Amino acid sequence: MTQFYLGVDVGGTKTHALVADETGQVRGGAQGGTGSWEAIGYDGLTRVLSDVIQRACQMAGILPGQLAGSGLGLAGYDWPSQTEAHRKACWDAGLNEPIRVVNDAVLGILAGAEEGWGISIVSGTGCNCRGWNRDHSHEGRVVGGWGEWSGEAAGGFDILARAMRAVVFEWNQRGPATQLSQAFLRHTGAIDLDDLVEGLYLRRYHFDPAMVMLVFEIAHAGDVQAVEVMRWAGEQLGGMALGVVNQLRLRDQSFDVVLIGSIYDGHPLIQSALEETIQREAPGARLVRLAVPPVVGGVLLGMEAAGQEFIPRRSRLVESTRAFFAKEVDR
Repeated sequence: MTQFYLGVDVGGTKTHALVADETGQVRGGAQGGTGSWEAIGYDGLTRVLSDVIQRACQMAGILPGQLAGSGLGLAGYDWPSQTEAHRKACWDAGLNEPIRVVNDAVLGILAGAEEGWGISIVSGTGCNCRGWNRDHSHEGRVVGGWGEWSGEAAGGFDILARAMRAVVFEWNQRGPATQLSQAFLRHTGAIDLDDLVEGLYLRRYHFDPAMVMLVFEIAHAGDVQAVEVMRWAGEQLGGMALGVVNQLRLRDQSFDVVLIGSIYDGHPLIQSALEETIQREAPGARLVRLAVPPVVGGVLLGMEAAGQEFIPRRSRLVESTRAFFAKEVDR
């Protein structure tokens, strides 16, 4: 009898569900909006889960009760005290045991690391870092993307804030001139640096994602201060990973570090500075860019929850997932 496994990736903007059989062949999938309880509450999480699970199972030709195992990565699931509420949302959405629930950053480890363990470093609008040891008995983590006060300051808006500091340093003569200043003046329409700094302070002007892209452009053009922002970002992300390395005692081991998020496309120095920072303390670390949807990790987690060895099925699942998403885009 064919066995089916479910993976769900709940992010801050969208939710993916994927159903595959025991060979790793994708049989169904669905996409919905954000399911993070921080955005829509636990009742909202249940509704989103119920919707995508029902549609993915319907495409696969099964009922949710026929699933042999389910793995879910949930944005906003950050602390052990939240376990019961998140598991209840899964049960209320129609899932039966076995279920494994993790933070959504963990899925990237399963999806991207060849042996299904190691570290993931997420850098998009915000940032996050999680790790698993070889047998998944211990998880390493940072606070969860809370920025400067928790030492996790290398998401997109953190990079923008660091760049703006260089502009302010030019304005108050604490630092050298930078092409970032002229770029921000043009973008905001400010008259001069006095107007820009005052306008941001009084909220006549506002930071926006397009300004992050400007920072990358100026860095590519060779501006020293913008390049230093790129180096700073990589070192910050690498420092987060080193904390997880220490938690999991990985300094003398060889392991994959899975890079997830759009920030790594911004400038090559981010990745190289990150790699240098990690390898100074953990020379066996190997950087890998995540090349498949994280929901792949959810399916593998569902297989593990059911007591199945997932590594032999990983390659087939990756290939069939790519084919499935390509087909969905073409529709």
